[in-house]
Amino acid sequence: MKRILLLAACAVALSACQEGVNQQQSAALTQKIDSLTKVNVQKDNEINDMLSTLNDIEEGFREISEAEGRVTVARRGEGANSTARIRENIQFIQNTMAQNRELINKLRQQVRQGSITGEQLKRTIENLTTQLEAKENELQALRAELEAKDIHIAELDEQVAQLGEDVAQLQDDNQQQQETISTQDKQLNTAWFVFGTKSELKEQNILKSGEVLQDNFNKDYFTKIDIRVDKEIKLYSRDAKLLTNHPAGTYTLERDANKQYVLRITDPQRFWSTSKYLVIQVK
Repeated sequence: MKRILLLAACAVALSACQEGVNQQQSAALTQKIDSLTKVNVQKDNEINDMLSTLNDIEEGFREISEAEGRVTVARRGEGANSTARIRENIQFIQNTMAQNRELINKLRQQVRQGSITGEQLKRTIENLTTQLEAKENELQALRAELEAKDIHIAELDEQVAQLGEDVAQLQDDNQQQQETISTQDKQLNTAWFVFGTKSELKEQNILKSGEVLQDNFNKDYFTKIDIRVDKEIKLYSRDAKLLTNHPAGTYTLERDANKQYVLRITDPQRFWSTSKYLVIQVK
């Protein structure tokens, strides 16, 4: 009888323990789902903001083209009314181009600060900048034609000159941004490795009291690599051990024809996610 009661008590305790585990797993899953939902909502908002900005820019270019058409029609007429319409539409073109320039800068800022990136977005911004430059050239040509017909729009001289300077500045900013992105991309994909005997690593303070990469280790002793390109490191030794931590399953240690080890990195992004420094002890 006592044995039966004992077994029953164990069964109840086991059931309660299992229920507690299930509740913990359920809570963890709910938290993960909430986190993913927030990320998706954020990305949707960023995409909607970018699409709204793109639509505004496209609408601006459409209105500029329409105003250019009205100028063409007005140029066929004569008199004060025709000149007034030309001035009015060129002023409109000028203002709309300035607005589009601001919107392109806004779009560039959205890409820079947001989590939505990609080559297509970069090309879109470059194309919009090129389109704005083309419109500036068209406006300059139109002004030259009007001046040839003594339709001189003096009040716009300063604004058009400023527009030319702003477009040039926009091109410089775009180039600087591309250079910055290139530099950051290179830095993100740069790593350093070193292999040596225990005594060699100690001499360079890389290995100290059984710990690696403590204070004042010699960084110049490391070799710099591009993790996108350099995925194989020959160790020239029949005995090798990684001293830095890198995720299992992201690399292999294999012997070559001379029975010497070669480190092959099979998943570079995960391998280097824990540390951009790799230390290998050989004999």
